[in-house]
Amino acid sequence: MKSLVVINACVRQSDSRTLRIAEPIIKTLSRRYHVTRYDLPEMDIVPLTPSLYAGRGQGDIPAWAKEAASTLAQADRILIAAPFWDMSFPAVLKCFFEQTSLFDITFTDNGSTCIGLCKAPKVLYITTRGMDIPTGSEWEQATPYIQALSRLWNLGPLTTIAARNMDYSTEDEIAGKVARAVAEGTELAKTW
Repeated sequence: MKSLVVINACVRQSDSRTLRIAEPIIKTLSRRYHVTRYDLPEMDIVPLTPSLYAGRGQGDIPAWAKEAASTLAQADRILIAAPFWDMSFPAVLKCFFEQTSLFDITFTDNGSTCIGLCKAPKVLYITTRGMDIPTGSEWEQATPYIQALSRLWNLGPLTTIAARNMDYSTEDEIAGKVARAVAEGTELAKTW
């Protein structure tokens, strides 16, 4: 069975509108993929500090980060669930990427440029945005960051499923937006 890595950066967990969309899509994908899940708000993830960075240069890498980087490098698909926060995504997701972007695991170099070592040909980003900001807007910096990291790691194209204007919608409108995003994701999951 092929592997799917799920990276959940939904800090509000059970209250997360993003997870309301992601969970049914993950369930659908779990019929075809072995799922490894990283629930970032439950993990002890910190930004790289001077001592962590120095240790990293000496090969002293936290065990969870090395394991997660290896899992990401071998994944057949990667799904990221993260809400739109402060024009991007929660800081814990950036810290996770910092800790798992490891030389000779997710990328290497050839003496003149970096070369990705990952093999996932497809990445799915599921998000909700409080404001009415479309994917691709200069106000939305999560998608461009994930696309850039995908290039560094040699990941395939990124698909974004986003429900917008959630903070300025009624409960019925939110429910409709969630349902449409779930329908889009479960349809995509048939061939993804």
